[in-house]
Amino acid sequence: MKKSFTATLWQEDGLVVAQCLKVDVASQGKSEEEALANLTEALNLHFQPPRATVTPRVRTIEVEVSDFDEL
Repeated sequence: MKKSFTATLWQEDGLVVAQCLKVDVASQGKSEEEALANLTEALNLHFQPPRATVTPRVRTIEVEVSDFDEL
């Protein structure tokens, strides 16, 4: 079964980082295409057995920021 995921991309230390927004998986490459190809491979490996049987806990925290518009 194929499933679509959304990824964010940004530059970091001369590389392009690709991170899946729905699953906590990221990868990198020298170009956007390479980063997305590497992310696709990482996601394929993430969903192969064995898979984690314990769901991680997700918590929300509050942080004081001086000017939210700058972020």
